[in-house]
Amino acid sequence: MTVRSISILGATGSIGTSTLDLLEREPDRFQVAALTAQRDVDGLAQAARRTRAKLAVIGDASLYGPLKQALAGTETLVAAGEAAIVDAAALGADWTMAAIVGIAGLKPAMTALNNGGTVALANKESLVSAGTLMTGAAKANGATLLPVDSEHNAVFQCFDHAAPGSIRKVTLTASGGPFRDWSIDAMRAATPAQAVKHPTWSMGAKISVDSATLMNKGLELIEAYHLFPLPPEAFDAIIHPQSVVHALVDYIDGSVLAQLGTPDMRTPIAHCLAWPARMATPCRTLDLAAIGRLDFMAPDPERFPALGLARAVLAAGGARPAILNGANEVAVAAFLAGRIGFLDIALIVQKVLDRYDPAAPASLDDVFAIDAEARRAAQAAMEIITA
Repeated sequence: MTVRSISILGATGSIGTSTLDLLEREPDRFQVAALTAQRDVDGLAQAARRTRAKLAVIGDASLYGPLKQALAGTETLVAAGEAAIVDAAALGADWTMAAIVGIAGLKPAMTALNNGGTVALANKESLVSAGTLMTGAAKANGATLLPVDSEHNAVFQCFDHAAPGSIRKVTLTASGGPFRDWSIDAMRAATPAQAVKHPTWSMGAKISVDSATLMNKGLELIEAYHLFPLPPEAFDAIIHPQSVVHALVDYIDGSVLAQLGTPDMRTPIAHCLAWPARMATPCRTLDLAAIGRLDFMAPDPERFPALGLARAVLAAGGARPAILNGANEVAVAAFLAGRIGFLDIALIVQKVLDRYDPAAPASLDDVFAIDAEARRAAQAAMEIITA
């Protein structure tokens, strides 16, 4: 049996811990090269001990001492700082999980792609902000880029990669989030605690808020465009509260292929981890008779304007996706901190898109510069709203 080396960038988040769960069920198949986290010393140290990781990296450099102490007596090397996370991504693992949330995950993910191997991408913000650069890096370095998001992984499983011309449409499903049946007035008073209470998926705070605004689905449409060779107008989204059907691929002969499964991220992670083979998971078996019904409905553009913003950004291309992502990250963080209302998130993003429109990025430096300016513009828009 060939043992594969594995690195997990973002090992203590929901995707990272789900990946670890699968690895630890078949320890003879995998060797952990590196694990990283931003601030969770205890979670990182425990994972490194359990998996005998060769390297553990904490992003917050001030936590080097606590991590070093927590791993005393082990053979795991310890490092700290953002540069050390990038170094971990450069180790050349056979398979890397890129699960660092937000634009912070872009440089490590790009580094992993530049080193070849297989990169399982769970960081949608990187592909949204720098999709052309990332797919170009994968092609130039012979890297395999596999989508971890349940929707994109579903498309990957149904998509005829040898004949993309036979496909006319790709539809991603969305649960609709916790506010799918709320009125605009009720959403105006929504709290962060309500927004992060996702009805079907267990996720981090930022992505849960994005799901509540449907910005998450908008970002996924942009991500899908970079993953699958179809024009922007070929990608669509539909509300599906049960989260059983994850995506549908519509062929020119009228056939529609869909991937179904229980809402458990270990399924798409396992697909990427074992690809092109399959591996067993502890996920609950899908029982359609017990579920009884599958509902679908079109998203409401008035209650969920973020999805419309993302659609427009996808059609425009250029620097617009990076602006959308940067402004949204600032607005979501402000909402979670109680500084703005729920409906202000999309409003702030709209204001930034209206006022800032630079040339398309040609390098990672360009992406980071666009992101930084979008964040400054979002802060300025927020100050006006909250004045």
